[in-house]
Amino acid sequence: MNPRSGGARYASEAARTPAPTVPDEAPSPMALQAAKLLFRIENVPFCRWHTKTRVVMGTATFLDAFDALSLAFVLPVLVGLWHLSPGQVGLLIAAGYIGQVIGALLFGWLGEKWGRVPAVSTAVAVMSAMSIACAFAGSVQMLFLLRFLQGIGVGGEVPVAATYINEMSQSKGRGRFFVLYELIFPLGLMAAAQVGAFVVPHYGWEVLFMVGGLPGLLILMFMARLPESPRWLASKGRWEEAERVIRSLEAATPRRQIDVHREQDKVRARELSLAAGLKSTRKASWKELFSPLYRPRTLIVWVLWASSYFVANGINNWLPTLYKTVYHLPLQDALRLASVTNVLSVCAVFACAMLVDKVGRRRWATGSFIAAGTLLLGLVATGAQSVWAVALFASAAYAVMGTTTVLLYLYTPEIYPTRMRAIGTGLATSWLRAASAAAPAMVGMMLTAQGVASVFLMFAGATVVGLFASRKMIETTDKALEEISP
Repeated sequence: MNPRSGGARYASEAARTPAPTVPDEAPSPMALQAAKLLFRIENVPFCRWHTKTRVVMGTATFLDAFDALSLAFVLPVLVGLWHLSPGQVGLLIAAGYIGQVIGALLFGWLGEKWGRVPAVSTAVAVMSAMSIACAFAGSVQMLFLLRFLQGIGVGGEVPVAATYINEMSQSKGRGRFFVLYELIFPLGLMAAAQVGAFVVPHYGWEVLFMVGGLPGLLILMFMARLPESPRWLASKGRWEEAERVIRSLEAATPRRQIDVHREQDKVRARELSLAAGLKSTRKASWKELFSPLYRPRTLIVWVLWASSYFVANGINNWLPTLYKTVYHLPLQDALRLASVTNVLSVCAVFACAMLVDKVGRRRWATGSFIAAGTLLLGLVATGAQSVWAVALFASAAYAVMGTTTVLLYLYTPEIYPTRMRAIGTGLATSWLRAASAAAPAMVGMMLTAQGVASVFLMFAGATVVGLFASRKMIETTDKALEEISP
C-alpha cells in the first residue's frame, strides 16, 4: 500500500469522525504532549513489533483457555471415580468461575496500579501454579478449592491482556489484528479438547492439569521482556519510558500512515483530534464507570458479557458430561465428539477476524445472538432426543456465540479511556465469570428436574436478552481509542 495515499484516507476518515463529548476548551499542555506520543503509535502500521507482543501475550491467553476448559474433560472420569452427582458437577465447574470474578476485579485494579505487563505476569503465575496443584487433588473438596484459586489467575489474565493488546494497536484494522490475537483463546479451548480426549483415557486426568500448568511457568520469562503499554505510561506521566517504547516501535519499520515531513497540516489535525479526547488530569476511579457518559456503555456491556457467556460456557462445559451421562456414549467417544465443538468455534472466530472491521462490532454481535438463538430453538423443537442433533445444533450455536465472546474482548477496552480501561474491562468480565458460574449450576438443577430439552431452552432465552443489549452498542470500528472514550 502506498503510505501516502493510505495516510490521506486515514486522515480524511479521522476528520469525518465526530469527536466525543468534551469540554469546549483548549487541550491542556499535558494532553497535547500525550497526543503527540499517541499520534506516533497511530502512525505506524502493524508490523513485526506488534506481532511479537501479540504472540507472547497470546501464548499466555492460550494457556488461560486451556486451563479454563481442562476440568470439562476431566469430569466424565471424576463422575465415576468420585461418584459425583449433577449438583456436585455444577459446583465444581462453578468454583473456577467464582475465582475468576475475584481475579477479574483484582487484576483489573492491579493493571491500573502496577501496569499491564506486571499484572498479567502475576496472573499467569497464579493460574499455572494452581493447575499443577490440581493434579494432586485427592478429593472433590480439595479440587473445588484449587480450581477456585486457579480461577483467580485465569480471570485476571485475559481482561488485562486484552487491554494491553488494544492499547498497543492503531485504529485502522484494530478489529482484525485483535480478533486474530483472540483467536488463540478458542485455539486453547480446542487444544484442551483434543489433548483431553487423548490424554485422559490413556494417561489419567492428573496429567491434563500438568500439561496446562508447566508451560505457563516457562512463558513468564518471555512476558517479563514485553514493553509496557505506552498509553498507560503516558497516562501516568512517565514520558521517558513511553518515548523509549514508541522509539522501538518506530525502529521496527520505516512505513508510516502519514508522511510527517510533507503533511504537517494533517499531522497537526490528527494530534489535536487525539488531544481533544484526552483528560489527562483526571485520575482513574471505578465510580466514573457510572458517570452520565459511561453508565449506558457500562450497563449494556455487562448484559452482553453475562448473556453471551451464560450460553457459550454453559454449553461448552457441560457437553462432554451430557454425551456421557444423558446419551450414554463411551468415554472416548464423548470426549472426541465434544472436541468437535471447539474446532467449529475456531473456524467461526477466524471468520469474525476477517470480517469484523467491514461488518462492524454492533451488527456482528446482533447477528450472532440471532443465529445462536435460532439454532438452540431448533434443537428444542426436536426435543434434544438425538445425540447427533445436539452435536450439530449445540456445537454450531456455541461456535456462533463464541465469536461474540471474543468480540467483547475487543469492544470493551475500546469504550473506556486509558485511565480506567483495565478496571472497566475487568469489572465487565466479572459478569462473564458470574454467568459462567451460574450456568453450569443451573444446568445441573434443570437437567435433574426438567430434562435436557429445558437446558437448551434456557440458553435460547439468554440469547434474546443479549440481542436487545447488542442493539444499544456504540460503533467503534476504525476509531482511535482516545476519540471513542474521552
